[in-house]
Amino acid sequence: MNGLVVVAFGGNASYPPNIRGSAEEQLQLMHRACRHLAAIMRSGYRLLVTHGNGPVVGNILFRMARSAKELPPMPMDICVAHSQGGMGYMLQQTLGNVLRDEGMNSAVASVLTQVEVDAGDAAFAQPSKPVGRFFAAEEAERLEREHGWRFAQDAGRGFRRIVPSPAPMRILEIEAIRALLSANVLPIAVGGGGIPVTRQPDGSYKGASAVIDKDHTSALLAAEVRAETLLMLTGVERVALDFGTPRERPLERLSAAEAERHLNEGQFPPGSMGPKIAAAVRYLRRGGKRVIITSLDRAHSALLGEGGTTITP
Repeated sequence: MNGLVVVAFGGNASYPPNIRGSAEEQLQLMHRACRHLAAIMRSGYRLLVTHGNGPVVGNILFRMARSAKELPPMPMDICVAHSQGGMGYMLQQTLGNVLRDEGMNSAVASVLTQVEVDAGDAAFAQPSKPVGRFFAAEEAERLEREHGWRFAQDAGRGFRRIVPSPAPMRILEIEAIRALLSANVLPIAVGGGGIPVTRQPDGSYKGASAVIDKDHTSALLAAEVRAETLLMLTGVERVALDFGTPRERPLERLSAAEAERHLNEGQFPPGSMGPKIAAAVRYLRRGGKRVIITSLDRAHSALLGEGGTTITP
């Protein structure tokens, strides 16, 4: 089933919670990830890469708040663009170097990508997406008072800022991405879920204060380019029922209907596996052939049918 694969990296793939966040650390992690991508390409697959930005954009927003007395802070959509450009650059450079080292002179190009959202989306009134680092309760309360931010506890590890996460409706640069694929260029696109924009009455676009879920935008992108596989990389090898309990059951294969049923039963929490399962179902309902959810280390073998969780129509 060799063909086009959309590979969706989580934000933690290049910025896990246990690093200081230096460029050197991020580049080292990206180098490891790109070795896996090269192995996939050597098997004959064509790739289109997307990535999250949750930790990075949160730090950019925090930095803006800390320097607000000296420099005017930028709105959230421009902060998303900053993260998309910076991470895209590092990933583009690293992947290009790895491919050259391995004798594959494929061109790689990052696309600064805008994604249309609905200005009336209920998500704007109900922030839910965690971004940035973890804070103790006292510091979260102080930042909430000083900046009007909203916080929520994240998996018992501390408090993180939460921001609106509207559903992606349309990828504005989709024709540019298709043109790159047609020219045998490997695109890196919709970084961080895309830069959120809303359509104005006159047909123009304006940035929105939000961060779009990268799994949902990756699913939309995979459907738009008719990718054969949507490969979503996360921290576990397989999706599991009753995760973290003595009854935990890893899943090797399931249908879109089964995945949706388990999602509706509350098996996949909103802050972890839930968005991936919802995005997988949406992609398959739009004509996708298969979704694979697995860890970076198992990505290549999972594409060959050895590992990961495969979801089919």
